[in-house]
Amino acid sequence: MTIKTPITIFPFREIDLEVREPIDLSAGDHQHLVRKAAGDKTQTKSKQSYQTSSPPAPEQSQGKPSSKTSERADSYVVQISDESSPNDSSVNTSPFSDAAVRRAFIVKVFLLLSAQLMVTGAIVSVFVFWTDLRTWVRKNAWFTYAIFPAFFVVLIVLACCGNLRRQVPANYILLGLFTVLQGLLLGAVAVFYNAEEVLWATAATALVTLSLTLFALQTKLDFTLLNGVLFVSLIVLLLYGILLLFIQSYWLHLLYAGLGTVLFSLYLVMDVQLMVGGKHHHSNLDPEEYVFAALNIYLDIINLFLFILQLVGLAR
Repeated sequence: MTIKTPITIFPFREIDLEVREPIDLSAGDHQHLVRKAAGDKTQTKSKQSYQTSSPPAPEQSQGKPSSKTSERADSYVVQISDESSPNDSSVNTSPFSDAAVRRAFIVKVFLLLSAQLMVTGAIVSVFVFWTDLRTWVRKNAWFTYAIFPAFFVVLIVLACCGNLRRQVPANYILLGLFTVLQGLLLGAVAVFYNAEEVLWATAATALVTLSLTLFALQTKLDFTLLNGVLFVSLIVLLLYGILLLFIQSYWLHLLYAGLGTVLFSLYLVMDVQLMVGGKHHHSNLDPEEYVFAALNIYLDIINLFLFILQLVGLAR
């Protein structure tokens, strides 16, 4: 609370009394301050009248008092203004505190994710069931190498340019371009597997994704706490995959595919919990980051599909 009491003694002089202390209005503290301000004013007036009790001027002795100097414009004003207490800063200001905002965010993410998966599945199906295209992609490796730079450029733009991925329609255009490029890369990988293996991997990925999503939505375990551990594990898995480029071992490749499946299963659970928010430790996504949330879950599902496809291929 801030109480400011300007006390005017003369028309040409003003004294400001400012009291800065917490006031409980229900306990009558403001009345005490008003009485204190009035007492200070009375003391100031008496002091001033004592100082000005000198012999009157010649015109005053002649019975012609000056109206401007004899008047007293004594007044005081008490202004009470509210200030936010320190406890107000501890109030939960999470963007997902409103259930309607959270629900709209989740609906947007699942709609975008469904559209991405359908487009990706359609592109991969063309590569798998079109025999001439399968043969052409196997003979022309430059096709895959040409897609990689564009794929990573769009991925970096979506991951690093936060303002751009929040702007409509630029975010939808970039997400659609990324989805098409990802579908082309998956199609180029799928041509080296039989159609039956791709179908088995697709069915297994769909089953695992559905099960893990339901688990993430109802479990009391907070997988967002594993964010740092999963990132370190991803770096180790990446280095392991680079070593396997020079080592031809069935069991090492099988272990790599199994570890990758487990890792991206955990990533999927964590990203779903980040999306739904709630009481999780890390759930500070902005409601406008629906494109970023859909991108994370989409990449988890795609990587999960690739590792399951490797497991199916190695098992057969």
